[in-house]
Amino acid sequence: MTVTLKLATSLDGRIATASGESRWITGEAAREAVHRLRAEHDAVVVGVETALADDPELTVRLPGYNGLQPARVVLDSRQRLSPDCKLVKTARDAPTYIIATTEPDPALVAAGVRVLTVRAVGEDRPELKTVVAALAAEGLGRLFVEGGGQVAASFVRCGLVDALEWFRAPVLIGGEGRPGLGALAVASLAAAPHFRRVEVRELGPDLWERYEKA
Repeated sequence: MTVTLKLATSLDGRIATASGESRWITGEAAREAVHRLRAEHDAVVVGVETALADDPELTVRLPGYNGLQPARVVLDSRQRLSPDCKLVKTARDAPTYIIATTEPDPALVAAGVRVLTVRAVGEDRPELKTVVAALAAEGLGRLFVEGGGQVAASFVRCGLVDALEWFRAPVLIGGEGRPGLGALAVASLAAAPHFRRVEVRELGPDLWERYEKA
């Protein structure tokens, strides 16, 4: 099992303005690279807030691409996704999972969504090590976590992130913007998660920084 975390942020680590505007912080070349990374993984993982706010498809959309689509996974404890959203409406075209802490919603199951019920922790959030194990049992061993900030921080706090793919745009949003990484409760620098940079590329105006867990 490997977990890769993708971040697409401003120079100061923000993924959106205070009002929630986020399209597009990074440029076209960076977005294309993200689609290539999706194609290299078994599943794309997002939190329900991202799914509700953006109504994404989470598919690989590259010219001429005809390979397998990764599974789409939404961490959605109370199954808040609507049957009318893109992910649910296309669940029979690309594998779609909801990770819940409640019994499967019949409407989502009827639409072709696979609902996996896992143990809850804290404020009724899926326990991530259980989530990873449940997805591995489904044959999804390479996870690509795309957001948002709270989901990203949760995976880091649990020590589950093996690699970072960080796309950084040459723009400053400021402290009132929405952070790409939520609170980690780090009490000292020695306790902070450490990563080793293995590559840096220029993608038009943006930087693509690649890290592995140290």
